[in-house]
Amino acid sequence: MHPDPQTLIDAGDDDAHWADLLSPARRRLIASAGLAAGGLASASAATAAARSDNAVNTTESGRPGFRAIVPPAPEGRSPWGQATASEPTPRPASVRPGEATLPTRPRAYTAIKSYHAHIYFDEDSFEKAALLRRWAAERFPVELGNWNLEPRGPHVTPSFYFGFTNDLLPVLVPWLQLNSLGLTILIHPNTGDGRADHLHYALWVNRAQPVNAYNWPAPKPGQPEPLEEVFPNVVPTVPLEI
Repeated sequence: MHPDPQTLIDAGDDDAHWADLLSPARRRLIASAGLAAGGLASASAATAAARSDNAVNTTESGRPGFRAIVPPAPEGRSPWGQATASEPTPRPASVRPGEATLPTRPRAYTAIKSYHAHIYFDEDSFEKAALLRRWAAERFPVELGNWNLEPRGPHVTPSFYFGFTNDLLPVLVPWLQLNSLGLTILIHPNTGDGRADHLHYALWVNRAQPVNAYNWPAPKPGQPEPLEEVFPNVVPTVPLEI
């Protein structure tokens, strides 16, 4: 028996079909239909975008319609009152000595009776401070203060200090500059005006840092504070390197 006859596909007919589709007239018809469909899609997208632009936008500040979500105002009243925006803003009183009225003559350098050096540290640098403390006590006849683990007086971080007499100034200042180990050091004179001594007559080794002495009352004219004297309490045991 012979197999059932099968329908033969004429490749020539198929090629002719595609040729008809790709003829210039057919291509123009297909292109015009595609443009029409694309125009409808673009119009739909534009309509959707317009609807989206008109919607409330609470997340994208750069797009039209953005409206920030503001929580409701809390109930109650501010302890500062309701009129702070209209308060006057006058100039504060001066905290720098001699600014309001210029002096007629310079202050005598002999007003400095002694000096303090305050060495500041924290939990990361305390070993450097302990080493510097030992070095200074071994080499100079200073008044060595306590090891303060918390802010003390106008000093806002852990610190220690040593006091020294005027004759040590030309040696101790360069020695501290070369042996600071990167620590912040405040050197100030003692003149009988504690606020000015700490804020305006001070020298800094490395970085400066805040000193909370602005509320320190300034002495009245002719009535200086009791002068803070220096009484050395260590005896040097190591010769100074020269």
